Amino acid sequence: MWKVLSGVFLGWSLGANDSANVFGTGVTTGTVKYRTAILLTAFFVLLGALLEGPKCMRTVGDLSRLMPPEAFWCALAAAMIMTALTYLAIPASTSQAIVGAVIGAGIISNSADFSMLYKIVSCWVFTPVCGMIVAYCLHRIFGYFLDRTQMSLARRNLLYSAGILVAGCYGAYSLGSNNVANVTGVYVGSGNLSPGTASLIGGLSIASGVLTYSRKVMMTVGKGIVPLDPFSALVVVLAGAITLHVFTQIGVPVSSSQAVVGAVLGVGVVGGVKTVSFKMLGKISLGWILTPIAAGLLVYLFITFGGI
Repeated sequence: MWKVLSGVFLGWSLGANDSANVFGTGVTTGTVKYRTAILLTAFFVLLGALLEGPKCMRTVGDLSRLMPPEAFWCALAAAMIMTALTYLAIPASTSQAIVGAVIGAGIISNSADFSMLYKIVSCWVFTPVCGMIVAYCLHRIFGYFLDRTQMSLARRNLLYSAGILVAGCYGAYSLGSNNVANVTGVYVGSGNLSPGTASLIGGLSIASGVLTYSRKVMMTVGKGIVPLDPFSALVVVLAGAITLHVFTQIGVPVSSSQAVVGAVLGVGVVGGVKTVSFKMLGKISLGWILTPIAAGLLVYLFITFGGI
């Protein structure tokens, strides 16, 4: 069971990086206090992992029939990549990290299922696009009704605060239900853990990352791409949550970072593309491209020279 420790490490790094996708915009706009955000995120991530986490476990497990030592190295490689990107304050894709590692291990053992990979990669492509479209539509629809509603500034701000809290809790739930498979799905595929146990361990490890090391990436998501007001922050959180939950029902773990960055970009399009920081967007996109490649190469080195 010690081989599961690399999955716990991966869960911690996922929580540290991806919790920004839940309340990052709310924290940086001053709508939600950081402490409140991380406590709510930790609770609802665990709830989502326990209630719906098993839905995506099979997808990761079926990518390659890994032996327990290979599962250990895959989770460790993905965790190291995620930790490095978190340190650099870059929103990263845990889904890409673990899938890149699993494919790397599968190529070595000649057990990779590329038919499943096509499904996952196509969902990666659609995730930011979906987030952008949902955010754009929500911004237009909510903005239309708010512009025609007589409401004081204080009451409107209260509405935004309550909305971001509710949407953030939903976002945390969606993060846990979708992304817990990225943390412990390889152990289900290798026969180490049952889906229920994997969901519990993964959910707890993600929550630990949220509570201990999540502030840095929150600043990047909340401020680095597009300056957001409280209304836009609400739209981004809700759009990201809806996108993740849709893919959970499909059974494919996707990147919460891609969903939220797409949503932020969708809000930026409403305000005019001149408001979008394409320099920061390029930095994040480069991280998405390099993440699966780096994880695959790292797991190749681990399996080739690591032993166990």
